[in-house]
Amino acid sequence: MSRLLRAGLLTGVIDGLFSSILVVVFYHSTVTRLWQGVASVLLGKEALDGGTTTALIGVLMHFGVAFGWSAVFLFLAMRSSWVRGQLATPNGVIKIAALYGPFIWIVMSVAVIPLLTHRPPTFNLRWLVQLIGHIPFVALPIVWSIGGRGPHASAL
Repeated sequence: MSRLLRAGLLTGVIDGLFSSILVVVFYHSTVTRLWQGVASVLLGKEALDGGTTTALIGVLMHFGVAFGWSAVFLFLAMRSSWVRGQLATPNGVIKIAALYGPFIWIVMSVAVIPLLTHRPPTFNLRWLVQLIGHIPFVALPIVWSIGGRGPHASAL
């Protein structure tokens, strides 16, 4: 399995589970509403009333974003000797994930989502939870899948 395929699928599943548990257990909403909310970034507020169809569109968008950020990291790892050097150190995957996760969330929440929704970001506890949660549940699967120590790491 290619590193990009592994990273995109693993990240999509892990972050999807994290988001689903977070939204149900802590925010007292539903998984359907979560994915409709994701779809509403592209489709508008009407997606929140779109039922299962828009929820499935949201899931597809989620995996598209997971693959997109995985591809960005693969490109960085292939082009940056600094990234490769860090990945070769003890705990290098964790160090890079600790940088890449917040970077992803900041770009998404401050630039991408506001650009698409025409709404400014809201900085609150949920924003902070996402900032921190992007380290273990988004960046770590990406960085480990693409640059972790193992047989596939030497190919970078």
